[in-house]
Amino acid sequence: MAEQQEHQQGQGQGQGQQRPRRWTAELMPDLTGRVFVVTGANSGLGLATTRELARRGGHVVLAVRDGRKGRAAADSVAAAHPGALLDVRELDLADLDSVRDFARKLRAEHPRLDVLVNNAGVMAPPRTLSAQGHELQFAANHLGHFALTGLLLDRLAAGRDPRVVTVGSLEHRRGRIDFDDLHGERRYSPMGAYRQAKLANTVFGYALQERLAAAGSPVRSVLAHPGYTATNLQKETPVAFVRFVFGRVLGPLLAQPAAAGALPQLYAATAPDAEGGALYGPDGPGELRGTPKRVALAPAATDPETGRRLWELSERLTGVRYEPA
Repeated sequence: MAEQQEHQQGQGQGQGQQRPRRWTAELMPDLTGRVFVVTGANSGLGLATTRELARRGGHVVLAVRDGRKGRAAADSVAAAHPGALLDVRELDLADLDSVRDFARKLRAEHPRLDVLVNNAGVMAPPRTLSAQGHELQFAANHLGHFALTGLLLDRLAAGRDPRVVTVGSLEHRRGRIDFDDLHGERRYSPMGAYRQAKLANTVFGYALQERLAAAGSPVRSVLAHPGYTATNLQKETPVAFVRFVFGRVLGPLLAQPAAAGALPQLYAATAPDAEGGALYGPDGPGELRGTPKRVALAPAATDPETGRRLWELSERLTGVRYEPA
């Protein structure tokens, strides 16, 4: 996205603060001394997020499933920004044993963390089960991030302006959490399961903020979605129809580049006036592209009963119980 030399000022969200109407990465504060964990950091939105955080001085932990790809991504960022503080750590969010191992090692290395960006995702594969027997998209997109956040929450509470940023999707508004057939045993739709998982991300992010606020925690839970962004998520899905429609037909016509799609999550992670419990997405028509603004959550995302059921289910399936600091 082209840099803007002048920024019109407008009324910001919450507390009457002023902020630019068209926010760019150039407006991010200095991040020197702050530690960020970005899941899925080796490509797409995760790599674009890592690149900008490192450029502003942040110490970024690249949490990636493939260590080789993660190291290549880190090398590309370091080449563009010599002196960038980058660590590559392997993490398979679909495997709860991997999540626990990652969290244990990270906790040993870092007495505090400042921001966790729950970015990684899987989109529309054929029905597949995780190592623990859960539907893959629900496991990787939601359960892995739910467990990871809970295992790192005390380290985040010790951070400076700490936040959990959970990356959802426009598709959360079309989603439904089928508590009676959560893993698609009776009926499975690749896109239906994706929408369910992205709605679960959004329910989690909103419910987490309510719990953190009630506990008096300094951590903020903020939500973001990238609009329609060209990433490997659509191009590499194993389902040919989804790959053709989203990767080859609609993508070239509507999708924005990853650097632009990452702006809402960068705003959520760094902007002083990003609000806990709020969702930030593109400001263009249909929220498909543009610069960050606060956008509406689906009613299901803020429904107390849905939040309670999903939270209790997630604790049971992951074995991770939250105790906000």
